[in-house]
Amino acid sequence: MKIVIVVPCYNEEPVLATTTDVLLHTADEIMRRHGMETYLLFVDDGSMDRTWELIGQCARRDARVHGLKLSHNRGHQQALWAGLEWASVHSDAAVSIDADLQDDTDVIPDMVDMFRNGKDIVYGVRRERKTDTLFKRWTAQTFYRLLRWMGGDVLYNHADFRLMSRRAMLALLDFPERNLFLRGMVYSLGYPHDVVYYDRSERKAGESKYPLRKMLSFALDGITSFSVRPLR
Repeated sequence: MKIVIVVPCYNEEPVLATTTDVLLHTADEIMRRHGMETYLLFVDDGSMDRTWELIGQCARRDARVHGLKLSHNRGHQQALWAGLEWASVHSDAAVSIDADLQDDTDVIPDMVDMFRNGKDIVYGVRRERKTDTLFKRWTAQTFYRLLRWMGGDVLYNHADFRLMSRRAMLALLDFPERNLFLRGMVYSLGYPHDVVYYDRSERKAGESKYPLRKMLSFALDGITSFSVRPLR
């Protein structure tokens, strides 16, 4: 059995080498605990820096590292979708995680445990939001409340850090959506699932790829994808 760790990347030159080393260590731990081959797939979302060049260097050093390059910048959700398309062909399950490694890689082997025990989806859920600014914490809480009021069913404090089995990925890829809101789409699949809780750390380097403008656009996609109330 094979696991692919899918990592969307946009201008991640400052953190890519560290991210690769940490995730290869995670791959070693999965092999030790489960005897499962684990690969990394970096999806370059039209980066303007040396991200793609560094992915190539990492791939030449270690055969477990792969790269997928989008023709131009399409956005985090589209990059993740492209990675899951690849993973659905080349693996039995995929774990998605952001390149900044604010999500806790130590819980990934626990996700694999749950997958091997019959769970098709394992959600990474933050225990709390201590590392967020007061403004970001307030806007996130407001967004989740608003989405639920609009009729959307999402898991609080879960972003895009999750494990999905192949059949869950194939079911997701059957969606005809183009304005993607994956955390809502995945949660609507209804397959057996479980949750791992973790503490989110500070960003190691670089800057957030979600300024206020993109956060508002993403929230609007989420609300309009899962509710007809705005239309009414």
